[in-house]
Amino acid sequence: MPTRLVQIAMKAHDDEALGRFWAETLGWSIESEEPGVTNLVPEGLPYPHPSTLFIDIMRVPDPKTVKNRVHVDLATTSAAHQAELIARLEALGATRADVGQRDVRFTVMADPEGNEFCVLEPREIYRNTGPMAAVVVDCADPHAMARFWGEAMDWVLHEETDEHVALRSAEGVGPYLEFLRNPDEKTGWNRVHLDLRPYPGDDHKAEADRLRALGATDLDIGQGDVPWTVLADPEGNEFCLLTPL
Repeated sequence: MPTRLVQIAMKAHDDEALGRFWAETLGWSIESEEPGVTNLVPEGLPYPHPSTLFIDIMRVPDPKTVKNRVHVDLATTSAAHQAELIARLEALGATRADVGQRDVRFTVMADPEGNEFCVLEPREIYRNTGPMAAVVVDCADPHAMARFWGEAMDWVLHEETDEHVALRSAEGVGPYLEFLRNPDEKTGWNRVHLDLRPYPGDDHKAEADRLRALGATDLDIGQGDVPWTVLADPEGNEFCLLTPL
């Protein structure tokens, strides 16, 4: 059985401060499982839930040095809502960012630790996603990446062009996972990555082996003896396979 995409993991110099920013941005609450880890929780939803992706923010000493290959897109419902959200985010500490986007209708911003994200203009496709419209992954081959991730988990193809492929939960709810063609090479560890979790009763080792057979590779990022498995997708993007829950 395919596994589930359950959360986004972010690295931060100050997990508590960045957690407050994103909690205010999304309208979520904050929990902490241990010092150095801040969890963002959508109100009224059990973990995990197909209609959203939870966010874990982990404290690390390393500064951000390059553009993230994984970022979040925020949804808006009207031009007025887009302008209002941008103003509110700037008041919370976000800044405008230039990643070479040129003349576009969305606004590229950076959170207080420099992580890029987009505030989208209203789009019908994101009308019922919640505040998070999509998680976007820069990649050399969006079609190959979508094949890997589509087979890895229980999400289905929603939209495909030469430059862009979008997947969404088979239940037709929550944010999209989108792969966008980008010629830039990956350098260093990703500051934002995805976490997968097998379904209750599934075998963690068997699922890790299945992902390896699809093209994932093992990674040692200094995680030591942990119950989860650190892997990389076919383009080297780190992700974690958590234990079944």
